[in-house]
Amino acid sequence: MNKLQLYGKTALITGANSGIGKATALLFAQEGANIAIIYYSGDDDAEETKNEILSLGRQCIIIKGDINDNDFCEKVSKDVSDKFGGIDILINNAGTQFPCDDISKLQEENVRKTFDTNIIGMILLTKAVFPYLKDGGCVINTTSAVAYQGHEELLDYSATKGAIVSFTRSLALQSKDKNIRVNAVAPGPVATPLTKKTFGEEETDESKPPFERNATTEEIAPTYLFLATNASVQITGQVLHPNGGIIVNG
Repeated sequence: MNKLQLYGKTALITGANSGIGKATALLFAQEGANIAIIYYSGDDDAEETKNEILSLGRQCIIIKGDINDNDFCEKVSKDVSDKFGGIDILINNAGTQFPCDDISKLQEENVRKTFDTNIIGMILLTKAVFPYLKDGGCVINTTSAVAYQGHEELLDYSATKGAIVSFTRSLALQSKDKNIRVNAVAPGPVATPLTKKTFGEEETDESKPPFERNATTEEIAPTYLFLATNASVQITGQVLHPNGGIIVNG
């Protein structure tokens, strides 16, 4: 009997060419899953991630596109399902952010792009994937500690992360009869290419967790693994908080 926790399963992961998504994709592959990755930019990173997964003996496909495009979401969902015979796990991880410490200076273009990427695209892709999710499948959404704490430089980003919490809870209620679990992960500060690009290497973060350091992506990925396995069979509509000890309610 194979002891790999995700042996024979298929996971579709957005934003998995780097950061938390990549770490999760590699961990899932190590546990036996075949991986489909949707990414928006970063061709070299996507190819590198694919090759790392293939080296683990798993199948992997990478698809470049915009999850804010409904036609793209429908096509990629069908293509992934056709190739792998259905989808077991959907991880909505893609995200973007544009810091601004003055609401009067928020740029409309950036606000709309943040919502399109972080929540609207998430809903569109989930809608498209849902008919292909197998019985007992699951959806795992990436939210953030800022949904609970707020962040003075990330007003619109924090708002989308709060929306993800509400979306997760509502879809979980709708999915009970379909035997599909829907949960979310809310990391605290994590060292990722996105945070490095946004804040630089020497960010002074006043919300630094009690552990006094940012998490690595490899430290966050096991939370997704737990939610994807039968070990969490009684968990749906919940948000898990691998945040280094930040106290939040919810």
